[in-house]
Amino acid sequence: MPGVPPESPAQDLRTLIPEYAGLARRTTLLNPEPGEPGVRESSFGGALLWPADEPWPYCAQEDHWTFGSDWRNRTEIVPGAVPMVPILQLFARDVPGLEFPAGKDLLQVVWCALIHEQDPGPVLPRLYWRNEAEVLAGGTLPEIPAVSEGEYDEENMPEPSTLAPATADDYPSRHDLPQDLLETWEPRFRLPTGGALWPPDSNVIATKIGGWPAWVQPSAWPDCDGGHRMEHLLTVTGDIQLGDCGGVYFFHCRQCPGHPWDWRSDTH
Repeated sequence: MPGVPPESPAQDLRTLIPEYAGLARRTTLLNPEPGEPGVRESSFGGALLWPADEPWPYCAQEDHWTFGSDWRNRTEIVPGAVPMVPILQLFARDVPGLEFPAGKDLLQVVWCALIHEQDPGPVLPRLYWRNEAEVLAGGTLPEIPAVSEGEYDEENMPEPSTLAPATADDYPSRHDLPQDLLETWEPRFRLPTGGALWPPDSNVIATKIGGWPAWVQPSAWPDCDGGHRMEHLLTVTGDIQLGDCGGVYFFHCRQCPGHPWDWRSDTH
């Protein structure tokens, strides 16, 4: 194949490069659709099933401002922490491909919707593994503090959406190609006129569980404190405008107790 370009850049890479086919991973595409999800439904940007005895998380980064100590009072603007916004809620019954920690069947993600000069894009996301029955038994938070227009960057606020999970095969972007494959990629697609054709890869750019991160910039996989390279847990992108169209990527370690997690972003 070296020196012979494919007939079309859209040709199937799994046929052109057999090694690429072996890198497939199963992913669950969440397919958000604008709607009115309830607190006991899996959702993107919807209300969360939040424990009554657990304070709602706030972000107190420098330069934040809010409407005062009572979030219902909109007459006074003062410096202070702002409530984080719901991003994702997933019940195990809706995403059978997601492995939950022992005794947990609910995953929730929130983040700060403000732009931070020291770390552009949404920062300080928080991830929670819960047990639905335990939350219901202890009571739920009756009202989630809301951010108002002016307290957030619109690009970081998802529209409340229901989910229609569907499984698919996912492949790495060029940022995650093994070095030996990357080194032979260009020669295989070298054009007679010079240079090389970079055909589109089969990495799914969407909000998804598992599979491969949808990096738009060089990959940055984290390691846990135990020294293990973390696994890709979920990607949030495509269904929400984030900076320069990158994403927010969550990782976890299933080898360590508690499934420690970390995150990366390439939205700036």
